[in-house]
Amino acid sequence: MRRTRSAGAVAALVGLIVYALLAGCALAPKAADAGREGSAGSGAGPVEPTVAPRDDQPAPVPSGVPADLRRFYEQQLDWQSCASGESFECATLEVPLDYAKPEGDSIELAVLRVRARDNDNRLGSLVVNPGGPGGSGIEYAAAAPFVISRPVLDRYDIVGFDPRGVGQSTPVDCVSDKEMDTYLAADGSPDSAAEQQNLLSIARRFAAGCETRSGELLPHVSTVDAARDMDILRSALGDEELTYLGKSYGTFLGATYAGLFPSRAGRLVLDGAIDPTLTARDLGLEQAKGFEVALRAFITDCVRRSGCPLGTTTEEAYRTLDDLLARTDRSPLPTGESRQLTQALATTGIVMPLYVKEYWPRLRTALGSALDGDGSRLLALADEYAERGPDGRYRSNSGEAILAVNCLDRPDLTSVAEARAEEPAFEKASPRFGSFILWGSLTCAEWPVKPTGKPAAIKATGTRPILVVGTTRDPATPYEWSERLAEQLDAGVLLSRDGDGHTAYMQGNTCIDRAVEAFLIDGKPPENGTHCPA
Repeated sequence: MRRTRSAGAVAALVGLIVYALLAGCALAPKAADAGREGSAGSGAGPVEPTVAPRDDQPAPVPSGVPADLRRFYEQQLDWQSCASGESFECATLEVPLDYAKPEGDSIELAVLRVRARDNDNRLGSLVVNPGGPGGSGIEYAAAAPFVISRPVLDRYDIVGFDPRGVGQSTPVDCVSDKEMDTYLAADGSPDSAAEQQNLLSIARRFAAGCETRSGELLPHVSTVDAARDMDILRSALGDEELTYLGKSYGTFLGATYAGLFPSRAGRLVLDGAIDPTLTARDLGLEQAKGFEVALRAFITDCVRRSGCPLGTTTEEAYRTLDDLLARTDRSPLPTGESRQLTQALATTGIVMPLYVKEYWPRLRTALGSALDGDGSRLLALADEYAERGPDGRYRSNSGEAILAVNCLDRPDLTSVAEARAEEPAFEKASPRFGSFILWGSLTCAEWPVKPTGKPAAIKATGTRPILVVGTTRDPATPYEWSERLAEQLDAGVLLSRDGDGHTAYMQGNTCIDRAVEAFLIDGKPPENGTHCPA
């Protein structure tokens, strides 16, 4: 999922499912889809499964790989036990810092593997990415029993890697933990020129810190770079084709891989898709609408319950919530510690439970406390979202990595004046989240590296069927994005979940889980347009 970028406010309004949340159908087939090449209804049969004995030898180097990249493709991973008492295996993958100069410096990527439970019938490796950008594939793979269904665990090694710039893989570093506190708490809906300039100053300091601490790395953390790394990983794993599960932003990474290496794209599942044709502005605008839809679903559920802290009608609930956010803007709430609950942190605390419906009771409780003048519970939700521990330390660099990748992938806001001009459209799209998402883009306006990417459709001509999964009321990756990506891909197959929350696989819908399993294990995609009801 695309995380929104913020120099404050909802700086961590992410498109990644925070690791703490990992425990955890809409459209009939269209007539125009019936004859699409590569769809299940077009005569494309299942991809025949093949048993892949593990010998930990790299796959043959494909023809066309430049000579100066061959040494990366031919490397053999040295798997070791990750730590005492753990059943995981860890290794380090070497990739070039700059693909235009592969003979130059290289960087290291951390990789983790959970072995298939049925080794005699093992199909290969399933590479996973949880989203972000900035989400840790290492942690996602380590959580395999909770995020991957048992039939898939039996047949595949689950492999996660931290993409370049993320976590344990030559991470981007920009600011201290205290500076990150300031960044996340800053006013993300500035009401005056003075507040706008203050936000710009915070954005400049953040960007300058990234250049000072990670200047050499910043030009080389794009999604294209990460996708090329993933092809080297595929080779090192000994797989001639990539089998992949990407969620949220991980769908953009997977689609980018398919576009670059269609002949090596195997069974790809893209869950909670991003539309690669959208500009940064339109991504933010549509994501703002998505969060508003998710908030309405939460409020509708809340007012039907006795004791809803927001009131007994939808209209009353919105008024109560808007008054609370305005109150925190005027005067932050006490939390029982030195930090107060600013409007930015309150908004992040509200956003976090919208990703997972099972967290709605926590949001009701936190809002009740805040209305009573205690901001501690909303602050705890905001901290959980930003991966900030009770000791004041951030457990990951996801808040820095997301900016480094997004600012490189797409051109964005260029000035305070442009943000002012766009504000009416964003506020109309989402009265509660629009301004935060808009002004959060200001950091990219100050970014020390020019963007290298641009919006463009990904067709990935020549691939096997690619399964795109969407959820109808997904707050962070609106359902329409999955529809569009499935339509763009020459071999796209759309699978839909009618429901709330972010992404669909392993979210309690048996129809979705069985369809994904059949695709990954038997190579059989569902009919294009399959709808899984709630």
